Amino acid sequence: MKDEKIALRDGEEYIRLGDLLKLTGEFETGGQAKIAIQDGEVTVNGEICLMRGKKLRAGDRIEVHGLTFEVC
Repeated sequence: MKDEKIALRDGEEYIRLGDLLKLTGEFETGGQAKIAIQDGEVTVNGEICLMRGKKLRAGDRIEVHGLTFEVC
């Protein structure tokens, strides 16, 4: 499966995990993303991440629902 790239906006150093999940379209609301994170359904760089506010930077890989997203 091919990764989908999620680009940071100009001048941004990071994006928070909950915001990235909404941006991907996998979740319509922050509440839905929060539940998925709390239920251990989301991995960051191969490890389950339970922090909705985790700062993601270029090169970080997020997996959810069998899809992989890379921050660039």
